[in-house]
Amino acid sequence: MAPGRKAKAQRASVEEIEARIGHVFADKGLLGRALTHPSAVSGIEKRSGSYQRLEFLGDRVLGLAVAAMLYKAMPEDDEGNLSRRLSDLVRAETCAEVAVALGLGDGVHVGPTESQTAVGRRPGVLADLCEAVIGAIHLDAGWAAAEAFVIRNWRKRLVANAPVQRDAKSALQEWAQGRGYATPVYRVVSRTGPDHAPVFTMAVIIPGLADGTGEGAAKRQAEIAAATAVLVREGVWPANPQREGAP
Repeated sequence: MAPGRKAKAQRASVEEIEARIGHVFADKGLLGRALTHPSAVSGIEKRSGSYQRLEFLGDRVLGLAVAAMLYKAMPEDDEGNLSRRLSDLVRAETCAEVAVALGLGDGVHVGPTESQTAVGRRPGVLADLCEAVIGAIHLDAGWAAAEAFVIRNWRKRLVANAPVQRDAKSALQEWAQGRGYATPVYRVVSRTGPDHAPVFTMAVIIPGLADGTGEGAAKRQAEIAAATAVLVREGVWPANPQREGAP
C-alpha cells in the first residue's frame, strides 16, 4: 500500500447481513440489489440495478405492516391518532434508526467515486436501505416474512412512541412555562456503543429544577425519555405512562 493511503473499509458479507436482519434469501440477488447504491450502476440499470425500486415497494409494505400493528395494539384510538402514530413510525428518521441498529450501512455497495464508509452513514441512504431490504424480503419470501421483519424491528418503537411519551417534550415545556420556569434545554451527556447500535444519554435542563436524564438509540428518543423522567419525578405523569395492552 502506498504511504499515506488508507485501506478501504471491508463490506459486510451477504451472510453477515442476513444474520443481522434474520432472513436467509433464496434469491441472493435481491439482497444484493437492496444494498446497491445508485452510484454503483449506470445507464439503463440505474434504477433496476440499485435499491431505488425495492425502496418504493418496501415503503408500501412497511406502511401496511405498521398500520396493522397499530390497529391491533390501539383498539381505542381514532383514525386521526392512528394516522399520526403511523406517520411517526414510518418516517425516514425511524427507518434510518433501524438500519443503524442492523448495521445495513456496512453492506452497501457503492461506485468507485464514493466512499463505502461515508455513504453507509448517511441518514437518507440508511432509510433507503431499510425500505429496500423490506421490499426484497417481500419479493423473496412473501408478506408473512416481510411483516415478521417489521414486527421484530418496530415493536419496541411502537411502544416507545406511544402518544403519552411522544408528547413528553411538549408536555414538559408547557408544564415548566406554566410555573414560571425557563424553556427546557437538552444536551448530550454521552454516546456509547458501536456505530451500528449507539446509545445516547441526554439531559434536560430547567434552571431551578434537578436535571432529568434518559437513554435511547437516537437523540430524540433519549430526549423523550429525559422529559418523561422529569414529568414522572414532579408528579405530572404517573410512574408508568404506557397504555395498557401495548405490545
